[in-house]
Amino acid sequence: MLDVLRNRTYRRLFTAQVVALTGTGLATVALALLAYDLAGADAGSVLGTALAVKMLAYVAIAPAVGAVADRLPRRALLVGADLTRAGVALLLPFVHQVWQVYVLIFVLQASSAAFTPTFQAVIPDVLPAERDYTRALSLSRLAYDLESLCSPALAAALLSLITYNWLFLGTVAGFLASAALVASAVLPKPAVSIPVSTAPATGRVRSRATGGARLFLAVPQLRALLALDLAVAAAGAMVTVNTVVYVRDQLGRSAGDVPLALGAFGAGSMIVALLLPRMLDHVPDRAVMLRGGLLLTPVFVVLGAVTSTGGGSWRWPALLAAWTAFGAACSMVLTPTGRLIRRAAPAEARTSAFAAQFSLSHSCWLLTYPLAGWLGATAGLRSAVLALGAVALAATLLAVRLWPVREPAPVEHEHAGLPAGHPHLADARRVGDGWRHSHHPLLDGLHAHG
Repeated sequence: MLDVLRNRTYRRLFTAQVVALTGTGLATVALALLAYDLAGADAGSVLGTALAVKMLAYVAIAPAVGAVADRLPRRALLVGADLTRAGVALLLPFVHQVWQVYVLIFVLQASSAAFTPTFQAVIPDVLPAERDYTRALSLSRLAYDLESLCSPALAAALLSLITYNWLFLGTVAGFLASAALVASAVLPKPAVSIPVSTAPATGRVRSRATGGARLFLAVPQLRALLALDLAVAAAGAMVTVNTVVYVRDQLGRSAGDVPLALGAFGAGSMIVALLLPRMLDHVPDRAVMLRGGLLLTPVFVVLGAVTSTGGGSWRWPALLAAWTAFGAACSMVLTPTGRLIRRAAPAEARTSAFAAQFSLSHSCWLLTYPLAGWLGATAGLRSAVLALGAVALAATLLAVRLWPVREPAPVEHEHAGLPAGHPHLADARRVGDGWRHSHHPLLDGLHAHG
């Protein structure tokens, strides 16, 4: 897996991703504590709204950026997004009103929505071999898990020495380091140029924007994945939005325990991510992912007990255990997601399929973030646990029903007259004067043949 780091350009880009993620992790902890200072017991509502603003930026901005990113210098776009994020992080310690938090979060996340799809599009050009690209994807997933585990631990250590406002300077440093690393990397030109089309520009944009969504609606496994994304969002929103309320208000613990609780979630996710590759050699994706979704319900039951009980020293370790189990269950769903999309989508539709996954999954978070915050603040944490637990259970049961036990066998077909290197022939083999490859039989209406 580490062999891909021998590529100098990828090594710099991966390092940029790691330091930016570390800075983002510090900002997550600092933002929770800032919300508590501004709103007290209503911090969950503030965080829920702020995170909804984040998801709104992701869902709305990312597709627009994706439509024009290929016409802009990619390195300049990446560096500009990093510098914008650093500037916003520098301003966050000086806010005094809740609305200022919302404005700055929108600008920050709009920049992230520009950075992330562009960054993801660069990696296949840096590592064109499928073997290397696959290992880069594995490293990226591990980086996210390590950030969830290490950033809260680093924040906890720093909070023993400094106040939380100084954590934002760590975020600034992370984005500045990322910008410097990207600026020092020599990025290749796109490996595949976009062909000139005679279709109207609005038609091309509409087709690219909706193709992935239509794919998700056509394939039962992807419809089930969307339901599981909603279940994961219900659990993840409870952790992200209300951890500070549980630790500071419900349990009366110190600010230093907030990152420890968030770190428990990251630890559960990382443990499963490390174990799953070998497990997936013997267990189907369906079994792993559905069991992960079903695991969320008993964890919500435990969380309900922690919430409803007035006191007891057992509640702190129980909360840590629940957060760890949430992380493990979410990782059981999220880790195999790329395999599922890759198997379900034809080669020429994979980019739009992954883009649709990004947009649709963040739409789920856009729903659950404010639900976790507003219910927790207005009706109490017990109501938030019941509502989000019900969402997770219903979504998982829907996924069980949507996902067939036996998947349809791939259908082989041939193409004649397409030149070698055509994107539609990425998985094809030469047969006489034409090409033959297979695809999911439910994709007939979406399969592009020209």
